[in-house]
Amino acid sequence: MSRAALAKVSGPDRLLVLAVLGLSVIGCLLVWSATSTRDDLTGGDPRAFLEKQVLNVAIGLALLATVVLTDHRWVRIVAPLVYLASIGGLVLVLTMGSVVNGSRSWLMFGGLSVQPSEFAKLAVVIGMALVVAERAENRRLRSSRGATGGDVALMLLIAVVPAGLILAQPDLGTMLVLSATVAGVLAASGADRRWLALLGVGAVGAAVAAVAGGLLKEYQVDRFLAFTDPTLDPRGAGYNVEQARIAVGNGGFFGQGLFDGSQTRSGFVPEQHTDFVFTVAGEELGLLGAGVIIALLGVVLWRALRIAARTDDLFGRVAASGIACWFGFQAFQNIGMCLGIMPVTGVPLPFVSYGGSSMFASMLAVGLLLNISRRAAEAPAARLQPTSRVLVRT
Repeated sequence: MSRAALAKVSGPDRLLVLAVLGLSVIGCLLVWSATSTRDDLTGGDPRAFLEKQVLNVAIGLALLATVVLTDHRWVRIVAPLVYLASIGGLVLVLTMGSVVNGSRSWLMFGGLSVQPSEFAKLAVVIGMALVVAERAENRRLRSSRGATGGDVALMLLIAVVPAGLILAQPDLGTMLVLSATVAGVLAASGADRRWLALLGVGAVGAAVAAVAGGLLKEYQVDRFLAFTDPTLDPRGAGYNVEQARIAVGNGGFFGQGLFDGSQTRSGFVPEQHTDFVFTVAGEELGLLGAGVIIALLGVVLWRALRIAARTDDLFGRVAASGIACWFGFQAFQNIGMCLGIMPVTGVPLPFVSYGGSSMFASMLAVGLLLNISRRAAEAPAARLQPTSRVLVRT
């Protein structure tokens, strides 16, 4: 096999990279539009949040490239350290974190804010993938055999620790995303369907018990009630839902034009540059522009699942599937709450919403996907390399 052909086989997934870059560029423009007229946020500098988001994207791409270029064996070696670091960050949040919107989810270091729960999503994915892969390799089983009951128990233990710390903040949105991610990882690991059914029943039971036992905060209950009927509290919990619907409805098919959205320029939609950034796209870019964002997110999910399907490595397959579930459910939750079909839980739109923690964690996850893809491409390419033979004349 020629060097040129080998380089082509083992190159990065270009469609995945282009989709991520496209989402990041659109996100920067939407963040700029949502904040350019908000002097209370920018301090009079209309480009303040644009410059910060561009820096976030640049740092995220550097992290992505670092993971892509790292040998796959080092990725597995570093995985436990990433998991332990995420647990440490969640513990620090509970002891010295700052409360924002009713949740103690942020660590403040001067002007820098970090949300450890964003990195916990990636840590849980690679932690669970490492457990099932190591145990399967130690038993010398084929990757298609699936996870045993002991594997499932250990994988759940990996997820329970950060999940408990996230619930203690409390951060219900991240908890929902983490739950969907864990379910996807278990399914990809080949766990018996009975385990998945039992976990589903247990999750529903826990949710009912939490509501009945008064474990949810008052503002969380209000958000769910506003989801069912925004008119119950139009100036409180229902305000976000109603204003988001108005903004998206204003856009029509082609939108009002970038930087020209009436709801956006008036600042009627709270947290519009973060959790409700999709409403900017709906109002200013219309159904067409919002559809492009959804299509690009669809490309990211498609490539992640394709990478999972093409790799023979159990760690890579489980990790890629978990990342796809993470991105897919989080995007659905974010867009759904902007459209009023999901309750408001405060999760960012991957690669689009403003924020460093979400951007860095998402870019690290894409870097891992590309690393897995490169490894899967190099394996068959290596087998196609010509072998030298010694001819012996008799």
